[in-house]
Amino acid sequence: MAAPRLHLQTDKAFQGESVFSILVFPATRRKRHRQSFCDNCLMPRPLTLLLFWAACVLAEAQAAPEIQRANSTEDLRGVSAVSQKIAWASGTHGTYLRTTDGGRHWLAAQVPDAAALDFRAVVAFSAADAFLMSAGPGDQSRIYHTADAGQHWSLQFTNQDPKGFFDSMVFWDATHGIVLGDPIPDSTGQLKFELLTTDDGHTWKPLAPPALPPATEGEGAFAASNGCVAVQGDNIWFATGGGAASVFHSADRGLSWRVTKTPIIHGPDSAGIFSIAFDDATHGVIAGGDYKQPKQDGPNLAFSEDGGKTWKLSSLRPQAYFSAVTFDRTHKDRIFIVASDSILDLRLPLNPRRINSAKDPNFKLNAVSPYPEGGALFVGPKGTIVALPTAPMPR
Repeated sequence: MAAPRLHLQTDKAFQGESVFSILVFPATRRKRHRQSFCDNCLMPRPLTLLLFWAACVLAEAQAAPEIQRANSTEDLRGVSAVSQKIAWASGTHGTYLRTTDGGRHWLAAQVPDAAALDFRAVVAFSAADAFLMSAGPGDQSRIYHTADAGQHWSLQFTNQDPKGFFDSMVFWDATHGIVLGDPIPDSTGQLKFELLTTDDGHTWKPLAPPALPPATEGEGAFAASNGCVAVQGDNIWFATGGGAASVFHSADRGLSWRVTKTPIIHGPDSAGIFSIAFDDATHGVIAGGDYKQPKQDGPNLAFSEDGGKTWKLSSLRPQAYFSAVTFDRTHKDRIFIVASDSILDLRLPLNPRRINSAKDPNFKLNAVSPYPEGGALFVGPKGTIVALPTAPMPR
């Protein structure tokens, strides 16, 4: 059976620049980050620039999104693109998937004795080396590692606190990583987010709770897309929802912290920030919403230009529930946003292109991982995997 065709379009529902303003943006984007993330105004340029852009669009259109056959019907929320050839994914019933040929073939398998686990995060460093994190109450939250492409898995950590619940896992490199869990009571009874770190890729230790500010009543993190933690140099950021939509930031790998309230929608336990990403130590983006009301307009998207000290809402409308967000690795003014039924390919500060399925009304996505070469890989329910390879960009 042929794969469903993906439909690629500029989303006319989003407010922003005119067609002609969009056309000239590539001619000015060499001054990276000089243009504000939230600036929506550019002056039209001569016709020669419009023709140049049109030629680039024709080349770009050839890099079409592709639905890949996962050989699995599990719900996938973890994805890690090592390269455009090598990638891993993970999901329900202890499932992980791996490709070494750019998605032409995906091998689906199950971690032994892990059929009851939901692997919400995978971080891979090669075709052989990968970490898995499961999310669930108590001992259902675990960390696994393989060094031989899944032939053997070692259980590195099991959460012993019945109130614990892992949400997200990221790494600086193959031996230094961090896991975020929902707030649990410390020795004084204060609720504080659980943070585990490793500095050897084998053993995990809790970060000292006194270093963390207490959580707000009803505040937690979302294990929806392995997107609520970001690291950059010595910086750690994590994003929250429920009782508050905050960004916790440490500039010294967890020794001290600052908490910033954001304007993202929150209140219900289903609403808040679901994903955070940073291009560098200064420029970041947060995305979220209410997963129980996926069509509800924002505020669901905001940008920072000062390392997360302040957040400015995006003017894009309408918005929706966004489960994941990431920067393109090679064109840093390009951002991929995962909505429940589409991908927004945003070239700052332009209108996004919306990518969805023209044939499958049940097309859904959960998470994204950027390719090092540019572009990104997306996963979703029922084994959905979509590759959006890098496209030629004007210079």
